[in-house]
Amino acid sequence: MTEHDPDGGVRPPRERLRATVPDLRTLRDDSHVCALLGRVAPGAVAPLLPALTGLLVVGTLLVAVRGQLAGITLFAPVAALLLSGLASGHPHDGRLDRLVPPVLRFTEYGYLAVLGSASGVPGPLVFVLLMVVVSHHRDDVARPSVGVARPAWVRVAALGWDGRMLVVAVGGAFDVLAPAYGALAGYLAVLLVREAVRSWCATPVTEVCTTVVASPRGGGTDRGGPRTTPPGHEDGGRPAAGTNGEACGVSPT
Repeated sequence: MTEHDPDGGVRPPRERLRATVPDLRTLRDDSHVCALLGRVAPGAVAPLLPALTGLLVVGTLLVAVRGQLAGITLFAPVAALLLSGLASGHPHDGRLDRLVPPVLRFTEYGYLAVLGSASGVPGPLVFVLLMVVVSHHRDDVARPSVGVARPAWVRVAALGWDGRMLVVAVGGAFDVLAPAYGALAGYLAVLLVREAVRSWCATPVTEVCTTVVASPRGGGTDRGGPRTTPPGHEDGGRPAAGTNGEACGVSPT
């Protein structure tokens, strides 16, 4: 299926795929909080240094108390990592700026895993939350390769890395860390399944294409009606079907 440009031309498939590839800032998975911080000094702060600083602070806090954060220390990693929000408005065009999303992912996963395991949250629940978060991040990375992108509202509804860490920190402050993990995992799972079903139902399926089979006597073509299997053919003379944009084959004579 071809797509038309605003000027009336046909846009090649490669250009359509390229147009849906998100920039590096989308892969950061920031929430509105980081987006607002990025407007304070857009482009003035290099993105890699704040992300590495947040990773160092979070790692140091988790190691110092063996993951058993309590009270105000629950929010310290989130506050430290929010420093990287100041760089969310940067174009991320530096040589090493591609390391920013992996650093943010590693920090979030480490915070959720270490805090939950050290605070008595059931291991399976910690695992489920991590897998759901990973699945959301996988959507942002994998979908552009097939020419689509995750809707912006879904990314916003997923709360962003800072929003998820803040929810967990609030749950720990009120001594309901396990329910917070469970509620967050359930909410993100429902959001993920809903978007997967919506995308599946919206995927177009092309009509079944009829193959052109040469007459055994070479006197023309047969475009419809019952099929007879020519000698050497094992497909029963059935038409080839193309779905989801696959090309329809033509049977040899």
